[in-house]
Amino acid sequence: MKKLITHAHTMRKRSHAPYSNYTVGAAVLTADGDIIGGCNVESSSYGLTCCAERVALYRAVAEGHSSFKALAVATENGGSLCGACRQVVWDLCGDIPIFIADKKGKIEKTSSAKLLPEAFDQNKLK
Repeated sequence: MKKLITHAHTMRKRSHAPYSNYTVGAAVLTADGDIIGGCNVESSSYGLTCCAERVALYRAVAEGHSSFKALAVATENGGSLCGACRQVVWDLCGDIPIFIADKKGKIEKTSSAKLLPEAFDQNKLK
């Protein structure tokens, strides 16, 4: 998981966060063993901003991946995933391990099930 977390830190450096100055990097490990990264990209129309976690996952899907093993997120202070990202992670990944890292090297291991208990998903649509 060290390589996954390191990639998330690298992606954080590519962040475009001129409004919040809160840079975030993410990296997802695919079932094939590939690591796909993403960073947060802010817009002056704040609602159009996209989080690093979603950028990484959407990029992975766009590259043909559909199964994921783990996700790493790197922030200044170990901030956790927003609600929208928790839902997208659940929808695309199911229950996977998530590693949240800060700039000092502290790493918290959690899971998408812990971050989104009683998740709404396709099973609720039937």
